[in-house]
Amino acid sequence: MSLVSNAVARLRDQRVDEGIKPLQARGWRAPRCGACRVIESHCLCAWRPSVETRSGVCLIMTNKEVFKPSNTGWLIADVVRDNHAFIWSRTDVNEQLLALLNDPQWQPYLVFPGEYVEPSRVTHTVDLAQGKRPLFILLDATWTEARKMFRKSPYFDRLPILSLLPDKLSRYRLRRSTRSEHLCTAEVAALCLELAGDSDAASALDAYFDVFSQHYLGAKRQQEVDVSTPAHAELLPFVRSAQELLA
Repeated sequence: MSLVSNAVARLRDQRVDEGIKPLQARGWRAPRCGACRVIESHCLCAWRPSVETRSGVCLIMTNKEVFKPSNTGWLIADVVRDNHAFIWSRTDVNEQLLALLNDPQWQPYLVFPGEYVEPSRVTHTVDLAQGKRPLFILLDATWTEARKMFRKSPYFDRLPILSLLPDKLSRYRLRRSTRSEHLCTAEVAALCLELAGDSDAASALDAYFDVFSQHYLGAKRQQEVDVSTPAHAELLPFVRSAQELLA
């Protein structure tokens, strides 16, 4: 069963109910935990962090991405309480997405590289109007797909573009990227949270991403779970069941 608060999990379940078949990538037959998508022997659920956040996130996903067990948007939805997820369509715009973008409590930022946008729309900081909370719009797709989503979504045209300036290369090792400076979605979200002042959430998400990667790859390589790694130690202060994990 999916966690109620995780919009990516709900979106996956919705697609299954609609008759969309999950992606059958290598290893798809291995029994996976329904809540964290990791092979059951390396289940991540006990390490799910619990932190408070002022920020919200909205993931715009492709049909394929929502089914990929290596997807890191799921991790963001685990960490950030106010999370939303929608399947992108060029012709069928989700009315709930438009309502979210127009919700007066939020100040939306579309996260995208600034070099592809006119400079007047680009910012590198999160500067909020009084009474507003930041809502980060993340295009959770391959780089080729994300560029298409950006170009063919006119409802994004009025949004400011948050262009990140990361000072480190991506640590994502679950899928190959043609460019090492391309960050995965969870890494992007952690940078956004830090810019918005949600430092605990940023640290928790960074550590959760590293622990997820270790569990995922450990299962793939048939290695035993090692909870003594630095990533687990960094995540532990944010885990509600920390005492049980240490027992």
